[in-house]
Order: sequence, then structure tokens, then C-alpha cells
Amino acid sequence: MQKKTPLKAAALPFLLLFPALASAAEFDGGSLSPLWGVPFAGILLSIALFPLLAPAFWHHHYGKISVAWALAFLVPFAAVFGLPLAGAQFMHALVAEYIPFIILLTALFTVAGGIHIRGNLHGAPGLNTAILAIGAVLASFMGTTGASMLLIRPLIRANDNRLHKAHVIVFFIFIVSNAGGSLTPLGDPPLFLGFLKGVGFFWTVQHILPDTLFIVGVLLALFYAIDRNYYRKEGVLPFDPTPDTPRIGFDGAANFWLLGGVVALVLLSGFWKSPVVFDVFGTAVDLPGLVRDVGLLAIAAVSYKLTSPKVHADNQFEWGPMAEVAKLFAGIFLTIIPVIAMLKAGTQGPFGAIVSAVTRADGQPDPAMYFWATGLLSSFLDNAPTYLVFFNTAGGDPVALTTTYASTLAAISAGAVFMGANTYIGNAPNLMVKAIAESRGVRMPSFFGYMAWSCAILVPLFVLSTFLFFR
Repeated sequence: MQKKTPLKAAALPFLLLFPALASAAEFDGGSLSPLWGVPFAGILLSIALFPLLAPAFWHHHYGKISVAWALAFLVPFAAVFGLPLAGAQFMHALVAEYIPFIILLTALFTVAGGIHIRGNLHGAPGLNTAILAIGAVLASFMGTTGASMLLIRPLIRANDNRLHKAHVIVFFIFIVSNAGGSLTPLGDPPLFLGFLKGVGFFWTVQHILPDTLFIVGVLLALFYAIDRNYYRKEGVLPFDPTPDTPRIGFDGAANFWLLGGVVALVLLSGFWKSPVVFDVFGTAVDLPGLVRDVGLLAIAAVSYKLTSPKVHADNQFEWGPMAEVAKLFAGIFLTIIPVIAMLKAGTQGPFGAIVSAVTRADGQPDPAMYFWATGLLSSFLDNAPTYLVFFNTAGGDPVALTTTYASTLAAISAGAVFMGANTYIGNAPNLMVKAIAESRGVRMPSFFGYMAWSCAILVPLFVLSTFLFFR
């Protein structure tokens, strides 16, 4: 007999409600108490604090903690507003947002995990800077997770004969795991959520390209100067742990074609308009979105099947990181439901103070405040749900936000992506890169040691960006 997972067990009561879901109506967030936001705050604080305060407990029980917070919202909500409405909200979050989000991440994670860069590079300042620049470009097309997983191991090998290399990994997180993913919905999860909400595929590159070039350009210049200073002082170890090879090459190169397929499917779903819409238990699913998701699952399966076990072993590929993201985001996408509803209520809703703080006296949104509010929360929480919160705070209408209030959406997008680099917990690849570096013997800064780097380097850049782009 197959054992039920915690998430399946949590979903079971709602699966019984399918016949009633189509008739369930939206609810008014303005009538809710702010206490409905406690489960959302609870799961985000759990993600932030448990890995620091109780890492062993978190490692073994994070899925159960995610389910507990989801039930802390769903059970009282069903008791107060009825099972049909609770079931409708559950299915909408699952079908319209969570499943497409996880499918894209899974496809990028699998395809990137099937590409192994073999050979030995020598980590001089110029080469290191070039790798970071290449990673910044790749991040917007294969995701910050995909680009980070592709390049972090070759970068560590290239610098394994350096005395000081933690700064290389820190800047890698700044540039490749965060800022580089700001130009397309493929780059970072917040932008893909915006794409699912109706933001055009090329909208971000049209509106925050100057911001990205400024941030990435300055970071690359600073990195080169810092790395050159270390390199001149320390030299290199007399023995290189990685033997030289005749040339650099790729194993699993067929995955580059599959990566092109991922890009094509996402583009297709954005540009293909079809009148065919399926009603999935009360949630509308259009044909282009369905084709995209099925295609992405097929690509992930083909990639995993075609990639040799040796390539996966060389990349130390395993499903643990993806499973963690899937379990945690299941709880996040459910507990954020009442928060979004309350923010949609505007200044008259329970979170009116937050809406007022990012709104000017004339009632217009303040891009600078949106940039910092989104960014600061993205630094300590996860940038994907933070983006959703402020997307809805700004009205939640993709047509208005991409035209009349384009500067506001640009500020939200930039804040979510750029400031995810402020801490290890701001974006999923940050912790993954740190863990890989430490497993390879790199002594990474502590949580607050990393923040010392980000406060000294990133925060002044964000202040300059505010005056240059979001006034």
C-alpha cells in the first residue's frame, strides 16, 4: 500500500469538494482580521530562523512545518467561511500559481544538472570576472538556480589553489544567483509569477535593463579590483588540487538544446492566445499554459533520462534541494492567500498602513518606497511571495502596472530580484551555493558575516539606484 505524503493528506479534504468549487465566490479581504496573516508570517519566519537556530530539526521536518502552517490557515478558514470557498481558494493557488511555478523550476533544475563543465581553469582575476559576467547573462535565460548550479563548481575548481576565495563565492551570489536574473521571467521566480499574472515576457528587459547594467557593471568592477588585490598579495598555492586538462569541454551538452526548448515553451505560452480554456475545479487554465507545463515536464523527463549517471555524479546532482523548494512553496502559496486579499482591499483594508507607506500624498504609488519595501522584505523572506504581496499592493492589475504604473512595477521587480542578495535566505540559490562551496572546503562567512559584505557593497549601490532610477 502506498504511503500518503503530508501534502497529499492535507489536500484530501479539499479533493472531496470538487463539485462545489466552480460556484465558490471570491471573498472580501477588507473584512478580514490581520491575524489571518499569521500563518504566512509564521512560515516565512520558520524558513528564516529554523536553519540558523535548529538546523538538524529543520532538515528533518521542514515539510511537516510547511504543512502545519498551511493547515493553520486552511482549517480555520474553512470553519469560518465554509468548505466550498476554502476548497476554491486551495485549488486556485494550486492550479493557477503553484504547479506552473514548480514545473518551471524543476525543468531548469533538471536541465542545468545535466550539464557538466569539465577541465581545469586557473582562477586569476580576469577569468573569475569573466565567469561572473557569463553567469549574469545566463541567469536571465536559464534561471538564477540553473546558472548557479552550472557555474559554481567550475568556479570553485578554478580557485582551489587560491588562499582567499570566499569573496569569489560572495560576489557569485550577488551577481549570478540574484542580479543577473532580472531581465526575463525565466531568470528569477518573482518575475515568472509576474509573467503568470499577465506581465509580458520582454517587459522587464525593456524597463529595468539600465538598472541591471548599472548594478552588475559596478559589481563586476568592484569584484575585479578586490580579487586583483587578493591575488597580488597571496599569489597561488604551489600545488593545484585540480590537474590540468588539454581543453575545457561539456558533458551532457544535449541539455543545451533542451534548455532552448524551455525558453521556447515559455515564450510560446506568452505570445500564443487561444480561446480554449479548461475549467479545472473552478480555476480557468488556458491551452497555452497547459501546453507549456506539459512540455516542460516532458523536457525534464527527457533530460534526466538522456543524461548519463556519470554526469549527474560529477555534478553531485540530487533531488533534495528541489524537494525542499517544492514543499516550502506549497505552504507559502497557500498561506499567502489571505494576505493578498487584504492588500487588495487597499487603504481601507487591514494592511492599509503598508499601502499608505508606499503611496504618495496625491494617492499615486511611490516607486522608491516600493523598491525598498519589496527589497527589504525580499532580503529576509523569500523574494517570490514578497513580489506577489507588493504586486497586489500596487493594485494587482497587470495592464495598469505595465503601462500607467510601469515605474512602480519596475521598482517592485528590481527590489525583489536585486535585494534577494542581501542575505543567505533572500533567494533559494544563495543557500545552495553556500552549501556547495562549504562542501568543497571554502570557508564561507557566517550569516551576519555575509551581511557585512552585502551592507558594505550592495546597500550603497541600492541607494544610488534609488536616485538614478526610482525617484
